[in-house]
Amino acid sequence: MPSKKYLLLHRSSTEPQPPPSPAQMQEMFAVWTAWKEKFKDNILDMGGKLGPSGKVLTTSGVMDGPFVEAKEIVGGYMIVAADSYEEAMDVAKEGPGMVMPGTRIEIREITRS
Repeated sequence: MPSKKYLLLHRSSTEPQPPPSPAQMQEMFAVWTAWKEKFKDNILDMGGKLGPSGKVLTTSGVMDGPFVEAKEIVGGYMIVAADSYEEAMDVAKEGPGMVMPGTRIEIREITRS
């Protein structure tokens, strides 16, 4: 098993996208299934899609978020195991999230203090 953990943050544009066609949905499902099988030893937490709203806690209080003026949103996350950033990037770039136009995945190593 790889020795490090990485957080993959799925970011997408706030611009509305047309819904995928049934054929595109089948293709995305096939990509998802193949990717999940190929990287089953790396995927620690499949994460999930995040809801459209939430709260932001600051030292001065709590406010609604995420902020609408953002040009992109964090739409989901995942935790993977890998021995390096390069290996984590390989897992991410073959993933189903990269099928959608305008998608970006931020990769951050989870470290212990």
